[in-house]
Amino acid sequence: MTGKAGAGQVRVAVIGTGGIGGYFGGRLAAAGHDVRFVARGAHLEALRRDGLRVDSTAGDFAVAPVHATDDTRDIGEVDYALLCVKTWQLPAAVAALKPLIGAGTAVVTFQNGVEAPEQVARAVGRDAVLPGTAKIIARLDGPGRVRHAGGPAALAFAEWDNSASERVERLASALTGASVAASVPDDIWAELWAKFLFVVPFGGLGTVTDAPFGVLRSRPGTRKLLVEGMTEIQHLASAHDVALPEDIVPRTLDFIDRQPAEGTSSLQRDILSGRPSELDAWNGSVVRLGERTGTPTPVNRYLYEVASVLATRSADA
Repeated sequence: MTGKAGAGQVRVAVIGTGGIGGYFGGRLAAAGHDVRFVARGAHLEALRRDGLRVDSTAGDFAVAPVHATDDTRDIGEVDYALLCVKTWQLPAAVAALKPLIGAGTAVVTFQNGVEAPEQVARAVGRDAVLPGTAKIIARLDGPGRVRHAGGPAALAFAEWDNSASERVERLASALTGASVAASVPDDIWAELWAKFLFVVPFGGLGTVTDAPFGVLRSRPGTRKLLVEGMTEIQHLASAHDVALPEDIVPRTLDFIDRQPAEGTSSLQRDILSGRPSELDAWNGSVVRLGERTGTPTPVNRYLYEVASVLATRSADA
């Protein structure tokens, strides 16, 4: 089946049916939208055989049957392609986009970091890209199963230039109708950079210390490093003409103070488990962008170098 969805329905391809793609794509599918999931291996087999099961703090749900494939050529053109892969998986995901793209298709980027929209735009053009961000704690919990453990389960996205558009409003309406908290911020770039400012220093420092929220925020020395790392990113955002709130650092620190004491970042868990990680798109990105703009980033550079050593050692082990 190819072509556009009917009135009131959106036709969506979910690239990466992990925690983010499985949860939000599952919500859309459960609400009756035409959702096609891209997956592989045992996960794909389970989706085809048993459908998708989501265990969620917001209420468990299941979708069956599920339209799932490992080849986007089986899907055809869609209204929206939701890119829900991790940053290191992005090149392969972008290469798979071509069969999905029609004259009005929007590609929504939900990667952590601030460079993914431009990476995707180089392949499909800026006009096709809706920069976005996801706020959710969710993971794949076995073939065909997703576990949503917490977080606001919210999506934010907008046009590249923050202008109003029918396609943005249509997607926001579809998601809201599917019990998803979807918003269209006044400045999507400030939204992306604010999340970047939170996850990167915490992720890098947690990795090199193998410590959770509770430890990092309670020790004066590590708390100061968090503040310094966040301040570097605030200055870096300013160098890219992104206006973050003046109180973004204390506001983010207050948010960290309210997180579960045992909480850790995906970066920390991936690196210390020897899995591929988003280090290059997190602290590595801060270093690269700092060099390009002449913005000093000593804390993030240190975290990047030490975490890189740990990543190599864990992968070899």
